[in-house]
Amino acid sequence: MTYLQTFKNKKALVTGHTGFKGSWLSAWLHLLGVDVYGISLEYSPSCPSHFDVTELSEIVEDQRVDIRNSNELTECVNDIKPDFVFHLAAQALVRESYNDPVATYHTNVLGTLNLLEGLRSLEKPCTAVLITSDKCYDNVEWVWGYRESDALGGSDPYSASKGAAELVIRSHIKSFFPQDGKIRIAVGRAGNVIGGGDWAQDRIVPDCVRFWVNEEAVQLRNPQATRPWQHVMEPLSGYLALAKELSENQDLQGEPFNFGPPANHNHSVQELVQAMSEHWEQVQWNDVSNAEEQHYESGLLKLNCDKALHHLSWQAVLSFKETVRMTAEWYKSYYDNTSMIREVTFSQIKEYETLARNRGLRWAL
Repeated sequence: MTYLQTFKNKKALVTGHTGFKGSWLSAWLHLLGVDVYGISLEYSPSCPSHFDVTELSEIVEDQRVDIRNSNELTECVNDIKPDFVFHLAAQALVRESYNDPVATYHTNVLGTLNLLEGLRSLEKPCTAVLITSDKCYDNVEWVWGYRESDALGGSDPYSASKGAAELVIRSHIKSFFPQDGKIRIAVGRAGNVIGGGDWAQDRIVPDCVRFWVNEEAVQLRNPQATRPWQHVMEPLSGYLALAKELSENQDLQGEPFNFGPPANHNHSVQELVQAMSEHWEQVQWNDVSNAEEQHYESGLLKLNCDKALHHLSWQAVLSFKETVRMTAEWYKSYYDNTSMIREVTFSQIKEYETLARNRGLRWAL
């Protein structure tokens, strides 16, 4: 069964559907023939936002529910009765976790617990993929990728909240969701995605775009930090592949999976900015890494994705150059003709699917 047949005419609940990854996933599910229901906070996560500029509220059942409210969330889950759940709602910024650690823990840990309780009350089969982060690992900055069996931890409130959410998920699955039960749950871990439509604060690509459209120099706080950059569609394809296999194979119950790019996609912030600059005119940047006191931020973190390859036949599609090109083209299209940007998002999803099929990737066939 292809992944298209798996999702067509099904109902999917996406938490955090107005966020960067959540809005791209909602658009993709819509193209797959899914009835998409989204829940998020009342306000947009950024201004502008990918969800708003693509007018996804016209094609997604848009509901505003705070996942920290257990009763409302449980009622919402039972009203929708989804076939699939993708949990992406989160406080996702490291620097914001220092500003408000309590809200970060409430959202990322208790919000996840509330969703698990909502699923526990659901009296129908449902497949749920809960998204945490690559930062859930106890990062000692070694040069090889982290495996799903490596220790969890976190040196900042955001990372710790994601590690704690993983412990809650693990405990609840073992306590309340048997392998042969009607609710199947697995975990997706990914990070450092880029792509069109991200305007969040303190992320390098949105920072570049905001400065460059005004012909100003972007300020690089940590230009030598190395990240496994990947396009937003890469982990989303992993979540879809995981949901498909989990719905068909109870042996994957409770299993975590890493989704990341090949090892040669580890590039510094400065290298990413230089690659982005090839698609823009009159760009410039300044190194301000020593200009102010910085909160802790890891210099290196990458994932080993062998488990996803073995169990899901999943691997990334795009080269680093393709990742940067598609990202830059989306933003340029937005600033050239905002009214057509939903079609740009749809066309990039279709291009990604075509590339995956043409390259013989089994999850896309």
